[in-house]
Amino acid sequence: QVQLVESGGGLVQPGGSLRLSCAVSGSIFGINAMGWYRQAPGKQRELVATISSGGSTNYADSVKGRFTISRDNAKHTVALQMNSLKPEDTAVYYCNANLLTRRKTGVTSWSDYWGQGTQVTVSS
Repeated sequence: QVQLVESGGGLVQPGGSLRLSCAVSGSIFGINAMGWYRQAPGKQRELVATISSGGSTNYADSVKGRFTISRDNAKHTVALQMNSLKPEDTAVYYCNANLLTRRKTGVTSWSDYWGQGTQVTVSS
């Protein structure tokens, strides 16, 4: 089965840095866009950053200039470097990837997959 596993979350002080990583495993035939989303308690899940298969990036205005998304196609990973962290960055961060997988029917198709999430807490 396909799995997305995030790592790198934790507690960091305001102004600090943290690097999140997401590894994709399983029977994957292709990887399209990948991205990071976050959700704070009582709030809607929001897009943080995305990166296309060609390397084009997109960031939420709230993180632009502070966060950097990258990917390693050979390793099937996507990372999020977070600098100058603020308390408002506190949330559960989720990895997302659009993957080409083979169904039990034998047909391949593109579908979005999500990781379990990793907690990022920015506090003094």
